[in-house]
Amino acid sequence: MSELVSAAAIRAAADRLRGVVVRTPLLPVPWLGEELGAEVRLKCENLQRAGAFKIRGAYNAVASLTDEERARGVIAYSSGNHAQGVALAAQLFGVRAVVVMPTTAPRVKVEGARALGAEVVLEGTTSVERQTR
Repeated sequence: MSELVSAAAIRAAADRLRGVVVRTPLLPVPWLGEELGAEVRLKCENLQRAGAFKIRGAYNAVASLTDEERARGVIAYSSGNHAQGVALAAQLFGVRAVVVMPTTAPRVKVEGARALGAEVVLEGTTSVERQTR
């Protein structure tokens, strides 16, 4: 079982992401709140530069690498949103990104990763097939 992330690690990640990610709004959803008996808000992460919250983890991971590690480039396997997050993070750092995506990935996700500068490798249909590539 993995350890809990410390408050210090969360603060460090927030510092690394400052100025990189969009501060997205929290929109109230009154009808759902009434249904659930609680205040409900939606975090609009679809407004991020790569279209999803995945840029947060991808950028934090690339930022956490040493200069030497980062210079070798990054590689990831994903069905779409993470691929675009990794591609954008690599672009922002000026390093090479290779993303392995399933042959069944939506074309918009594949082209999105490519448009952000990633080299896209299409492989298999499962995460196991992509990971072993």
